[in-house]
Amino acid sequence: MKGKKQITDEQKKLDVDLWIIALATLVAYAVYAIIGSILLTFCKDSSISVWSRLLAASLMQFGIAGWGITMVLFWRRKSFSGFGLRRENSLKAIGGTLLCFAPYIIYIVASGQFEGYEPLSIMITPDLHKAGIFTTIIGTLIIAVFWGFFEGFNYAVISKIIDRRYPVNSKLFSWGTLVCTLMGILFHPMSFDLLGIIELITTFIALYGMLIICKETKNAWGCVFAFLFIWNAI
Repeated sequence: MKGKKQITDEQKKLDVDLWIIALATLVAYAVYAIIGSILLTFCKDSSISVWSRLLAASLMQFGIAGWGITMVLFWRRKSFSGFGLRRENSLKAIGGTLLCFAPYIIYIVASGQFEGYEPLSIMITPDLHKAGIFTTIIGTLIIAVFWGFFEGFNYAVISKIIDRRYPVNSKLFSWGTLVCTLMGILFHPMSFDLLGIIELITTFIALYGMLIICKETKNAWGCVFAFLFIWNAI
């Protein structure tokens, strides 16, 4: 009778990393579940300083997508480039990601949901524009960091850690890709009418394809690009 397969020290470290990310994300979601409505009201109140509202929204966003991976990368002293933020294959990663998002973009336009192309736009953006050019520039950069860079990079890092922990010898499948795709779908509103099912399918193609491209090119800029200029822009 074969004994239980031993877990290596590296696998144990990866398990710890995944638990840190999972717990950090769950805590952020728990906080959002408790104060989400209050935070939403606060962020919509134009009588409050736009900087205070942007700071509150940014901290919440970073807690959900960014805080966990940042803790792991700094604790392990890992570089961002080691998780795909490098120049090599960046254009290939971005181009491949665009192709994967094409069905989703077509769906958004064809279903009448497209109301204009607004990259780096959140509920506070109109008030940023009213506050002057300096506030607009700095505020937009902050939005780009938390709603674009960290949200996209979050997918790339988690997917790669899962793939290292549970490796699969396949170009078109990995556990990290599947888990992160399902995570992205489950944490967004869903409906199960015809349009909802089409949206579900096109979203799956977009996220799954984005992460496969990231894995095969070893470049995460496609993920960052998607959240900067597609996912949060249409």
